[in-house]
Amino acid sequence: MKIYIHTLLNDAEKQLLVNALSPEKGYQLSFGDTLLPENRKETFLEASVCMGNVPLNWAEESTKLQWLQLHSAGLDPYQQLSHSRFPITHLKGFFGQSVAETAVAGIMAVYRGIDRLSVLQTQNHWVGGSIRPSLHLLFRKKVGILGNGAIGQTVAKILKGFDCDIKIFSKTAIEGEVWSWSDIGDYLPELDILVACLPETTETIGLIDEAFLNQMKKEALFVNVGRGSAVDEPVLIEKLQSGAIAGAVLDVTVEEPLPENHVLWNMPNVLLTQHSSGGWAEENADKVRVFLNNLQRFENNEPLENIADLAKGY
Repeated sequence: MKIYIHTLLNDAEKQLLVNALSPEKGYQLSFGDTLLPENRKETFLEASVCMGNVPLNWAEESTKLQWLQLHSAGLDPYQQLSHSRFPITHLKGFFGQSVAETAVAGIMAVYRGIDRLSVLQTQNHWVGGSIRPSLHLLFRKKVGILGNGAIGQTVAKILKGFDCDIKIFSKTAIEGEVWSWSDIGDYLPELDILVACLPETTETIGLIDEAFLNQMKKEALFVNVGRGSAVDEPVLIEKLQSGAIAGAVLDVTVEEPLPENHVLWNMPNVLLTQHSSGGWAEENADKVRVFLNNLQRFENNEPLENIADLAKGY
């Protein structure tokens, strides 16, 4: 079996694959980053299995591929595939814990002044007691979570430890557990914190628009660990600059990397975590383990885990 690895891995992570997929077992393993650039596409097109987010046109041209394992939860740009003769699996739920921890860490940093104190430390500037009146407690805050996937569920689980009043909003309501996002306007004026954990779909792009943001109270904190496309970013910036919304924790933005001259860099009430929330030391090794587990299912003709629905976008 010819397997092409497009995901960039370090030597130890590659060794996990080499140990599991030896030639003696019938595997021909190719790592894209060890090939000359002009040979990568050709090698991919000969493979029956691939791990990694190859260029869209490669996937469209392949006639031998039987399964593509993405190294991301998001599907962009594969929703554009004009045809798919092979299943595509993604890392649905894989980043739930790490992204949720970043969301809560961002909230805590803002509420407890850690963002400001870390800057003051670089300036050797002691403020001591004078900062205390500007700090806030997360305890018993009213929190809305937009998105009922692994990230939203994990954020809710963590925040329960702070005795927060939590409501999760999603496209599909579950009586007594999850509210429809069409009803969020009834709750927005009361929320202390809104955490957006939405994937990018045709229904979520621009969902958090001016009418939406107008309903948030001026003391509210907005957190986005989903997709930057869900938010009308210029309107959000205007609300933050005018004080109509107190602050924001943004792991994602419309344009990434964020340009050096972008206004968000210099806004004191904005904490940027630079789309780092999905990372941890063992991230790639764990992706390899997911791939190997799914490969075993593939070879045993068992249902693959986390098959993507390209039409839905997740």
